[in-house]
Amino acid sequence: MAKALFHKNQRVFVKPVGTTALVEKVLPQWVKGLDEPFRITYDVGFGREFEETELEPEQADPELALSDAGDHWRVVRAPNGWKEADECGHHPQPGSVPVVITGETEWGGWRVPGAEYDLYPDKIEMQARILSSSLDLLNVTRELVTLCEMNDQDIPAFLKPLVKRGRLVLKKVVHDK
Repeated sequence: MAKALFHKNQRVFVKPVGTTALVEKVLPQWVKGLDEPFRITYDVGFGREFEETELEPEQADPELALSDAGDHWRVVRAPNGWKEADECGHHPQPGSVPVVITGETEWGGWRVPGAEYDLYPDKIEMQARILSSSLDLLNVTRELVTLCEMNDQDIPAFLKPLVKRGRLVLKKVVHDK
């Protein structure tokens, strides 16, 4: 008895050919008296049927791989070193400024000059939240782009420009271009 490991329109790596392809058809072979197919082969458009041992799921694009190896960016509050709390009542949290920690130690990360924070405190607070969430947002973008590319023919047309934009954003982050 066999169960299908791959589905129609899934990207797979075809070992004998050495390239990726889309599964065009899942071809079960039935035997009388059995409830499940005896064997399943796959048509990937190369002129013959392939066994499941000749295929493997496509690996994520290494160019788009983003490592979050223990990175848990977070916003912490640092004392406002240039003004007392009563002098900066228009700040969201008087007496402190946001600092985005991007490493395991509490001293590495992103800070903003005090004069800029004093001019635009709400803007700087939002930037800190965006920066601390950026790894999660990039990983969500990568997963959505990969999912949509694997099911390219099943996604609505209005999503295709968004997938293209997501891929460009990921390339920009990974390759600085």
